[in-house]
Amino acid sequence: MSDTVSAALVGATGGAGTTRTTLELATTLANDGRDVAVLDAAFATQGLADYHDGRLETDMTALLVEPETPLDAGLAEFSLPERVPGSVACVPASAPFERLARAKTAEAARRFGTRVAEASAAFDHVLLDVPPVAANQAIAAADAAQRVVTVAPATDRGVEANRRLRDRLADLGIETHATLATHGRFEAADAFVPDTDAPVPASLDTAGTFAPTVAHAAETTVTTELDLEFEEKGVLDSVDGFLPSSLRRLTE
Repeated sequence: MSDTVSAALVGATGGAGTTRTTLELATTLANDGRDVAVLDAAFATQGLADYHDGRLETDMTALLVEPETPLDAGLAEFSLPERVPGSVACVPASAPFERLARAKTAEAARRFGTRVAEASAAFDHVLLDVPPVAANQAIAAADAAQRVVTVAPATDRGVEANRRLRDRLADLGIETHATLATHGRFEAADAFVPDTDAPVPASLDTAGTFAPTVAHAAETTVTTELDLEFEEKGVLDSVDGFLPSSLRRLTE
């Protein structure tokens, strides 16, 4: 396995499905035996907290405004079946307005890089759930990651928003490495995550086309090759070039 790769998944628009995409990628990596941390920079929606049962004693905002608090205090295990050899630990944002405001300051945002470095020392991969870049913590999260991957819906609005986001990141001196499409595909996307009505994590169901396309998206996001097995029936016609390395090797 390669060295730790941290990747910021940055939503081009609201409703792009960035949080779910991040969790599906993390689950796929865990299914390959990787230990993955997911850090939340989407303070406005706090959507990652919706996937956690129970009370969060320490959230992502607390880790940014309380530098003496250890990272471990904020890690909440994402429940996966026992058959999954790896793990996913999340640090959601879930805080009162007063602490949210303090976590958005420039000083607090600078600590995001420190928390990413701490997670990188303890996990095989670190994924950051980042909203459209318009606040200090979102900029800091994108800047702290080794790779920046934009997430955009396959609509005219999404494609245009993705172009604007990449331009904005470039203006900030942040390189964009790939684009993931949701709700369909578009030409500029390097990989895509198809729609599904199944609950998270749907990427553990190897019978359909969702899992292999998510696996390809995970490989694209963290520049790795996964050793996963999928049921091949009907997959080749459906994913059309968006195959994970394991399936591409089988079909060459």
